[in-house]
Amino acid sequence: MKKNEYFYEIEKIYKEKQKDIEKRLKEFKEIWEKGSNEDIHAELSFCILTPQSKAVNAWKAITTLRENGLLFNGSAEDIVEYLNIVRFKNNKAKYLVALREQMQNEKGEMITKDFFNSITDVKKKREWIVKNIKGMAYKEAGHFLRNVGFGKEIAILDRHILKNLVKLEVIEDVPKSLTPKLYLEIEEKMKAYCKFISIPMDSLDLLLWYKEAGEIFK
Repeated sequence: MKKNEYFYEIEKIYKEKQKDIEKRLKEFKEIWEKGSNEDIHAELSFCILTPQSKAVNAWKAITTLRENGLLFNGSAEDIVEYLNIVRFKNNKAKYLVALREQMQNEKGEMITKDFFNSITDVKKKREWIVKNIKGMAYKEAGHFLRNVGFGKEIAILDRHILKNLVKLEVIEDVPKSLTPKLYLEIEEKMKAYCKFISIPMDSLDLLLWYKEAGEIFK
């Protein structure tokens, strides 16, 4: 493990942006602490829309669906009309409806936050998501958990982060396909590297995305 030239380039940006990154991570924590079942459900739904789509567009779609009363009540046919800004809209509309049905009690009330509160361990929360929610694998589950303040121990390994891990010499190359086993192996390498460079994993993720997109979003 070493600090190469690319690391020092990243570290320079981190020193400039550390306060902004930490502020954003604090906001994520507050979403969980102060948010309702519906707020947490919106965050989970957002991560169903993100695969191969821009996060900004996915969040815009969720916000619009919520404002129009469709996120918690609309049919897949109603919802799909608002998903033109994300890819695979037909499947994702069905996944949103299936997710809502999973996260309702017998009275039809959302229980998303209460349910995840009942699973105390973060990695167990992630395993439950991967096994039970259609349209979500390790990356999407990690994204949701980070966005509600549980990102210290888990990685969000999308292609952009993987490319950066190659540049930082944490891994040799971007894998052609990411099996669950390989995902967890790379996550452990990233965790060890973050400890070595003294930048928390959730901070490094936002930092690398800031470098790519020029903003600290979600």
